[in-house]
Amino acid sequence: MSYLLPYLPQLMVAWGAYIIATASPGPAVVAIISTAISRGRNAGLALAFGVLTGSYTWAMLAAAGLSALIRTYGNALFILKIAGGLYLLWLAFKALKAAMRKETEAALTLDKQPPSLRRLYLKGLGIHLTNPKAIFSWLTLVSLGTPQDAPQVMPVLIGGCMVLGVVIFMGFALLFSIEPVHRGYRKARRWIEGAMAGFFAFAGLKLLTVKL
Repeated sequence: MSYLLPYLPQLMVAWGAYIIATASPGPAVVAIISTAISRGRNAGLALAFGVLTGSYTWAMLAAAGLSALIRTYGNALFILKIAGGLYLLWLAFKALKAAMRKETEAALTLDKQPPSLRRLYLKGLGIHLTNPKAIFSWLTLVSLGTPQDAPQVMPVLIGGCMVLGVVIFMGFALLFSIEPVHRGYRKARRWIEGAMAGFFAFAGLKLLTVKL
């Protein structure tokens, strides 16, 4: 491990950038928080695990030379951007629909029709796999933390990010699934769901209109 010491400052910078990127409010973080406070710990963890899977899928592809593929297949990235924007708008619609439910209807939905953990996992996976910004974030991290003369540093960079991602995303799911937060959600359900709808709509429209 001594060979890593000269590259440790560069790795620390990349890991710091990853912490800022993952802990900042974004579609994935908002989805984890909203799921954890409305559905509980297991649901939040399932969605967070889907987000992590999507994140490290892009990490592996970035390490394998994704930038060259993007240059060759630029249209695929545009299609992915459109798909991601539409998916976020669909989540906004669902959140708005939930916000408009009456309290009795919402209680029945929460108590009797919980989505499966598999469905929540796929939701988290979809959020991250359809987000082109996640691709560029990983491309930046790989170039930032991996010196050209030391490609063997890349597994350490990605491994460190994996550990940090587990702590951050799973931490959000655990923190916002505690009982006091869950009770608070039931009291302010409409406001929270409405805020989620607004956020997802804003993120979806921004993704659709941004130039890659």
